[in-house]
Amino acid sequence: MAVREGILVPGADSARACPRRVALLGSTGSIGTSCLEVIESLPERLEAFGLCAHTRWEALLEQARSFRPRFVAAMTGEAARQLAGKLPPDCQLLIGEEGLAELVAQPEVDVVLAAVVGAAGLTGTWLALEAGKTVAVANKETLVMAGPLVMELAGRRGARVLPVDSEHSAIFQALQAGLAAPSPPTPLPQGEGSQVSQVRRVVLTASGGPFRGKKRSDLENVSVEEALRHPTWRMGPKITVDSATLMNKALEVIEARWLFGLSPDQIEVIIHPESIVHSFVEFKDGSVLAQLSPPDMRLPIQYALLYPERVEGPARRLDWSELSTLTFEQPDAQTFPALELGYEVARRGGTCGAVLNAANETAVSRFLAGELGFLDIPRVCRAVLDEHPYSARPTLSELHALDRWARQEVVRWTRTNMCSVTA
Repeated sequence: MAVREGILVPGADSARACPRRVALLGSTGSIGTSCLEVIESLPERLEAFGLCAHTRWEALLEQARSFRPRFVAAMTGEAARQLAGKLPPDCQLLIGEEGLAELVAQPEVDVVLAAVVGAAGLTGTWLALEAGKTVAVANKETLVMAGPLVMELAGRRGARVLPVDSEHSAIFQALQAGLAAPSPPTPLPQGEGSQVSQVRRVVLTASGGPFRGKKRSDLENVSVEEALRHPTWRMGPKITVDSATLMNKALEVIEARWLFGLSPDQIEVIIHPESIVHSFVEFKDGSVLAQLSPPDMRLPIQYALLYPERVEGPARRLDWSELSTLTFEQPDAQTFPALELGYEVARRGGTCGAVLNAANETAVSRFLAGELGFLDIPRVCRAVLDEHPYSARPTLSELHALDRWARQEVVRWTRTNMCSVTA
């Protein structure tokens, strides 16, 4: 393979002159640590050039000593103070948003992996796209909050957005297989008049979480421990709770809508408890392509970091001798009303994504703290979404303002409604 403008292109030498340099935002989270496992297993192809974390400075320091990055960015002053004087000799400490901007804009950076959980991940993704970088997005909230603005920025700056979520990576891989992609590869085929016009629909698969098959009456007194007991995936607490409510699928519907330029009517969800088929793409001629693999985030991470090249990596492989049954079920919209919120937001667009995302983040945090019931999570999200001052074409500053407003509204709703219940 040859290298053209930082992208591996089929047809010439298979070796790169140097490893692809990765700036990893959110390095201490579950996606971040999986990314470092991929980098560690492919030292000739990938290099941890920069690491960034928020408050977990001890884990960040350990990673810096293991991977020897050129830069470490600490997002808080306290983390920076703790790291000062402790990093390896050739590692430069960057601090706060200015340091984050300096990291992602480094000319040596080939790809930025955005793995910061929640709305906080938007800043790093935005700065990287402004710098014209290839951004591997593992933070679905970025596109939920500001999908049209993010994709417009990517197009304007000549940047590339690649999905890391297993479902969206599966869609992307199926699109690459099913569409006549030119060489060298172009950015994601998105927008009206693009090759996505050949797609009839995409189907996002969902494990169903720990409460698959349950009814609403079964979920009245769900504990935090029960909600965090995911049967298939190992994830952080926020994402695990989202899986239990099916809010993660709601957010993924919105993400797919903006990432691939699809209409909401082209996106469906199906329950697949084995988590082997990660998504389907049905084309207009009736052909259906799917991507299958064990539930292992290292595979979509590696695909995004090395796109379009495929090499031996650390991800688990399917054991076809043990694969006997693949199960598919329709989601239960009555028991899991969060899913319909996702479709509504995907249809309305505008400010709805930022409000839903902020309301859900805050509600999940309150649930994990024992201040809100499990069934109250979609309930408060519905209430805040209905009450917000909708705008069809918001600016980025307006989205940030509504993000703050929605969080305050969830706190207010919780105090009002939970106090009335316990009184």
